[in-house]
Amino acid sequence: MAKISIDLKEGKVAKDADVIIGIDLGTTNSLVAVIEDGTPVAIKDKNGKNTLVPSIIHFKSERDILVGTDAKEKLISDPENTIYSVKRLMGKSYNDIESVEQYFGYKIIDEDNDSLVKIRVNDKFYSPIELSGMILQALKLRIESSIGKPVSKAVITVPAYFNDAQRQATRDAGKLAGLDVLRIVNEPTAASLAYGIGIDQEVPQKIAVYDLGGGTFDISILQIQDGIFEVLSTNGDTFLGGDDIDRAIIDYWIEINNLDPNALKEDKNLSQEIRLLAELAKKEVSSTGKAFKKQIKFINCQISPERLEILIQPIIDKTLKACQQAMKDAKLEKSEIDHIVVVGGSTRIPLVKDSVSNFFGKRVHDKLNPDEVVALGAAVQADILAGNQKDILLLDITPLSLGIETVGGLMDTIIPRNSKVPSKAGRQYTTSVDGQKNLKVSVFQGERDLVEHNRKLGEFILKGIPPMPAGIPKIEIHFILNADGILKVKASELRSKVEQEIEIRSQYGLSEEEMAMMLLDSIQHAESDMSARALLEARNEGNAIIHSSEKFIEQNLEILTEEEIKSIREQVEKLQTAVDGTDKDLINQRMDELNEFTAPIAHRAMDHTIANSLKGKKI
Repeated sequence: MAKISIDLKEGKVAKDADVIIGIDLGTTNSLVAVIEDGTPVAIKDKNGKNTLVPSIIHFKSERDILVGTDAKEKLISDPENTIYSVKRLMGKSYNDIESVEQYFGYKIIDEDNDSLVKIRVNDKFYSPIELSGMILQALKLRIESSIGKPVSKAVITVPAYFNDAQRQATRDAGKLAGLDVLRIVNEPTAASLAYGIGIDQEVPQKIAVYDLGGGTFDISILQIQDGIFEVLSTNGDTFLGGDDIDRAIIDYWIEINNLDPNALKEDKNLSQEIRLLAELAKKEVSSTGKAFKKQIKFINCQISPERLEILIQPIIDKTLKACQQAMKDAKLEKSEIDHIVVVGGSTRIPLVKDSVSNFFGKRVHDKLNPDEVVALGAAVQADILAGNQKDILLLDITPLSLGIETVGGLMDTIIPRNSKVPSKAGRQYTTSVDGQKNLKVSVFQGERDLVEHNRKLGEFILKGIPPMPAGIPKIEIHFILNADGILKVKASELRSKVEQEIEIRSQYGLSEEEMAMMLLDSIQHAESDMSARALLEARNEGNAIIHSSEKFIEQNLEILTEEEIKSIREQVEKLQTAVDGTDKDLINQRMDELNEFTAPIAHRAMDHTIANSLKGKKI
C-alpha cells in the first residue's frame, strides 16, 4: 500500500519533494550519493558493503549486460566483451586516442578519425555515451533500491578540464539513463563543497583541490567566503591518472622480461591479467611499502617501492606543472593557500601526497575518503539546487577559451579561459566582400592562435544579410555559456535585425534524433538503435570504401594475386549488400572486416610504390 504524507498545518496532502542525487561518473569507479538528515552519504550496495561501482560493462549478449563488480570479474575471462575506462573515450575521436589504443582490451573502431569513437562488441557498435549511460543507469537503480522511490534528477560531476564536447557527452549519457541532469559540476569544485561545509563563513579561505583519479587529473584553486565558493583558476589533463601508472608498470615488466609489446596486444586475456596485476602491485606497494613479486605464466612481475617511485615521478611532475600554471592564473603565491584537498584514488600513493605537500609547503587534507569526496560534494550541490541550502553559492569557471575563426584561420577569443560561468560576451564583426549575404560562424575551443590547433565545436551560417559594401554590415556575435559550461551562440546583423541562435552541439555528442531512438530502444527493447541519420552516414561511408577498393585493385594489379583480388571483391560484395540494406551495425561490421583484410595488402602496395619511385636514385 502506498504511503501518503499529510501536511497537518495546512490540512493538505503533502507532495514528496523530488530527490536530486549526486553522481561521480569515474574512470575506474563510480558512486552515487544523496543528502540524508542534512549530511551527504554515498550509497552502498545491497549487501551494505561497498560504495564503489566499478565503471565496467560486460556484454554476455546484446540484451544481457552486467555493470560493476559482476562485470569486473569478466575482465580476464572475456576481455573483448568487457569495457572499462570508458570515461577516457568520452567526447573523443579515434584521432585523439590512436596512440594508446593497444592498452585497451576491447576493439576500438578507427573507421573515421574525425567522428566520435566507437567500441565494437560482437557485431554491435557502441559510443562511449551509450556505455556511460549504462553505468549511470546502474547507479540510478542502486539508489532507487536504497530509498524505495524512483529518481529522475541528478547532478553529475566531470573533470574541470573537460571541454564542451566531453560535457555534452556526459549530459547525453545522463539522458540515456533516464536522468534529467540539472547541473554538470567540476569534480574539484564538488570536492571543495564536501570539505567546505562547516568552514567558518566569516573567515576567507583559499583552497587548492588536487584531484588525481584513474584517468584524469585536475587542479583547482578556490576562494570560499560568506558561503560563496568561487573558482579562481583550474588546470589539468583529461588523459592522465592511475591508468598511466598501471601502464608504466606494465611497460617496466615488458622491459625486464624482454617481451615483445605486441605479444600482449595480441593476447587480450593475458593483457587484462597483466593490467589488473599492475593495478594490484601499485596498491600493495603503496600501502605496505614492500616489494611486490608474482609470476603470470612465463612473465616475472616484480617491482620494488624504489622502482615504483621512479616510474610514478614523471606523472607527478606533469601534475605539479599544472599546479604551477593554476597558481599563476589565480595570481596567488603558494603561501596564500590555506588548505590543500586531495581527491581521487591515486592520491593514496605516499609519493603523490608528499610531493603535493612539498609543492604547497603544507600537509594535505585527506580526512574524507578520496574515492567518495566528489560524489559527496555532488550531493551537496544537488541539495543546493533543491533549495535546502540557500546560504551557499557556487561560482564555477570555464577551463578553455571559446572563440570563432576569423580571416586567415585565426582564433578570435570571445570568452577567455577561467571566465566565470554562467557568462555572456559579445563582439562585433563585419563582412569582407561587397554584397556578401551569408556569413559562416565557426566556433572553436582552445588556447592556440590558429584554429587548426584548437577543437572545433560546430558551425552555422547567418543567412539573409542585406547586400552592402564590405565593412558596412554590423554583425554582432554573442556567446552565452550556461552553468554547465555548455555554449549557445547568437549572431545578428544590427542594421537589418537578421539573427540566428543555436546551441553548439559538438560532433562528438549525440543528435536529438539519435538520443530519441536510443531512449525508444531502451523502453521497447527494439532490435537496433539505428537512426535515419546514422544509417545515411554509414551508407555514405560504405559507398566511399567500395569506390576506393575498386580503384585500389585497378592501380595495383601487378602486385595482387588472383586470390587476393577475388577475396577483396568478395568482401566488397558483402559490404555492398549491407549498404543496400537498413542495418547500420552490419554496414560498420562489413567495413571493419574489409579494412582489416586490406590493411596488410595496402602496406605492401605502399612499399612497392616507394621502391619504384626510388629506382635509379641515390639516397
